[in-house]
Amino acid sequence: MKLSSFKVALTVASHFACTSGQTSVPKTLPPQSVFLDPRSFAVLGPNGQFRNSSFTEFFNPTSRKPPFFQIFDPDFLDILGPTPSFHEVASNAAFAFAHEAPIYVPETDEVFFASNDGGALGNSDLTHNNQVGKISMQAVETALQDLKAGSGTAVNVSVTEVVLPDTIQMTNGGTGPLKSSLVLITSGRGPLPPSIALVNPNAPHNVTVLLDNFFGRQFNSLNDIKIHPATGALFFTDVTYGFLNHFRPEPLMRNQVYRLDTTTGAVRVIATDFDKCNGIAFTPDGKIAYITDTGANSGFLGNNQTEPATIYAFDVDPKTQVFLNRRIFAYTDTGIPDGVQVDAAGNVYAGCGDGVQVWSPAGTLLGKFFIETTSANMVFAGDGRLVIMAETKIFVAKIAAKEGKVSFP
Repeated sequence: MKLSSFKVALTVASHFACTSGQTSVPKTLPPQSVFLDPRSFAVLGPNGQFRNSSFTEFFNPTSRKPPFFQIFDPDFLDILGPTPSFHEVASNAAFAFAHEAPIYVPETDEVFFASNDGGALGNSDLTHNNQVGKISMQAVETALQDLKAGSGTAVNVSVTEVVLPDTIQMTNGGTGPLKSSLVLITSGRGPLPPSIALVNPNAPHNVTVLLDNFFGRQFNSLNDIKIHPATGALFFTDVTYGFLNHFRPEPLMRNQVYRLDTTTGAVRVIATDFDKCNGIAFTPDGKIAYITDTGANSGFLGNNQTEPATIYAFDVDPKTQVFLNRRIFAYTDTGIPDGVQVDAAGNVYAGCGDGVQVWSPAGTLLGKFFIETTSANMVFAGDGRLVIMAETKIFVAKIAAKEGKVSFP
């Protein structure tokens, strides 16, 4: 959407606001933010600048340079707080080092993450494993402390490679810590099986594999994982992206969501009928689950924006923990909703084609952490710090929102 169309639409919206006697425009805005009243772009007119692609065109009508906060609803201000900040903190233009599996370890104040597995600039394929890395949040704080508030100036802290045993192949998702261990979920590579593993965050990073098959059959390529807040069971997604990115064999099963009881080792399917189930998260009480369906992205088959780019909500059965009452929660306007997180207030965050988008528990788009590039996932590094993976970059936003529970003693 171009600026000229936005100005015309804003005039129409302002007239509507005046004549109706109501307006939701905030009187003051925090640093690095813009407010876009939905009425300002509800009608673009017959000669409007419409977007033709959700993958290559961005909704940035003010043409502001990223990173910044794009506000669509005043309730987003409660998430941001009065003095938020948003900075690029690590970068490597030649390597997609910051793709998925972000995990915050409070004891060492570090964030772990994995590089792109099989995708562009991932430096991984059928014959090469991807990498796990980490950054020190203390180093981030030190690098940012002298920057001018609201400047958005970039810094570049060091990324430390974490060398893991060969049992970990193509890490794609992660959560926890669980009993002081990282929970990693892997896509597998070639004949090497996808798996769920506990990994010591401290050297020598010993590994305990919890699961690598479904009654003797390998999974397709495991993708994302979360711990249920009430039971401690592991819920995870399996999808065909390993095959679609040329590092796994042809699929053997449907794209589905599973539950692993870590006490008994029992595994079962708890949701199915997806195009490509991907990210997973729970509300703080564990009663609602969110699953992203990224069917619009089909690897070597290309993108098809008429396929799902959708977040579904489910009720979690209190007895069986099967996912029930599937309904649409959100359909993203840019790219696909990949990894998903929920804050302490129940707001839902998803990594999308333009950054991180945020919805209220009712499904209202509140705002975006706009970076004008893809984010596959993000994690809260304690209350008030959102760490955003952006393939060749990492961003940190300091905000008012508090983290949702994803780690367990």
